[in-house]
Amino acid sequence: MTLAWIGLGANLGDAAATVRAAIAALDALPDTRRCQASRLYATPAWGNEDQPPFVNAVASVETRLPAAGLLRAMLELERHFGRVRDPAVHWGPRALDLDLLLYGAQVLDEPGLQVPHPYLHERAFVLVPLAEIAPDLAIPGHGRVRDAVMRVDACGIAPIG
Repeated sequence: MTLAWIGLGANLGDAAATVRAAIAALDALPDTRRCQASRLYATPAWGNEDQPPFVNAVASVETRLPAAGLLRAMLELERHFGRVRDPAVHWGPRALDLDLLLYGAQVLDEPGLQVPHPYLHERAFVLVPLAEIAPDLAIPGHGRVRDAVMRVDACGIAPIG
């Protein structure tokens, strides 16, 4: 089993309910079980700021799937929740976004799959929830999560509930 870390986010519809349901649905992925999840966080939009704020969280799973297989299962879960990927719209609104942040300690650079996620170390909306549940986790090439979160601007990020 490999321990993998998944970032979750949504900003369309009832985003908090969607993220909660997606966290629960991680247990239904093939050969995978959810281990832990952060609280939900309200976060400002990133990249394309002309859109509603997001709800973000991070969850860990143990899986027997290879990284590419886990990513395929995650993309199918996104589609189940109504995600339609439009290659012309980068960083736009979404019903659900799932990002494979880390897959064990592996470093992968394949077409369509980069692990660690290439922006993990600079995105507060992922680092804040990740630091809540795994502050000492190592991000290959970037040090511990607790140190990375200190280098980003977390202004506007707040736990929900």
